[in-house]
Amino acid sequence: MVKIRWWPARRITAVGALCAMALFALPGIASAHVTANAGTAQQGGYTKVSFRVPNERDAASTTQLEINFPTDHPIASVETRAVPGWTSTAEKTKLDKPIKTDNGEISEVVSKITWTGGKIPPGSFEEFDVSMGPLPTDTDELVFKALQTYDNGEVVRWIDTAPEGAPEPEHPAPVVKLTPAKATQAAVTSEAPTSDRNSSTGVWGVVLGIVGIVLAITGIIVGLLNRRSATAG
Repeated sequence: MVKIRWWPARRITAVGALCAMALFALPGIASAHVTANAGTAQQGGYTKVSFRVPNERDAASTTQLEINFPTDHPIASVETRAVPGWTSTAEKTKLDKPIKTDNGEISEVVSKITWTGGKIPPGSFEEFDVSMGPLPTDTDELVFKALQTYDNGEVVRWIDTAPEGAPEPEHPAPVVKLTPAKATQAAVTSEAPTSDRNSSTGVWGVVLGIVGIVLAITGIIVGLLNRRSATAG
């Protein structure tokens, strides 16, 4: 006869807690770097990019962020959103070939933005919003190399890139993927019917659920009445 050994409830609870902590910790480790959100935008359009900066150190605060803009794919218009406690400074560079826009030719573009004056303490993050456009149409991605400076003098360079399909580098640069305008519109059109179907399915699911509850209550009431009739008889 095989004996089954049961674990004490206290041990099961402890193991479950450790597993839950591990599951919550893994996403944090994977995403703890400077990122550009949203990660996709439309070629030729305007977009807002939020550079999210987490503090990875336990005993130091982030005091400076430097974002470098790709000058090989220049962006004519760049504007920052005010972040309380922080001051932004933009540097410009002259282009060998001016950009043609609706307002004329642009010969200078923003090449770097630096935020200083504030603090991101341990266990916290901050977002720095930048409005930009029109986005280039001659590339499928924009790479924004970033430098994160701590108050202990440490500088973390988020500048690494890797070919598609390769493992993520240790310090990846923030990237925004660019999609053709027609492809974006086609994706929106194809997804619309699916959303309608999902919405309809959800409504019918609620209706059927309510009907099921009503039928169950009705069955209980009928059963009680039948039992009472049988007892009375």
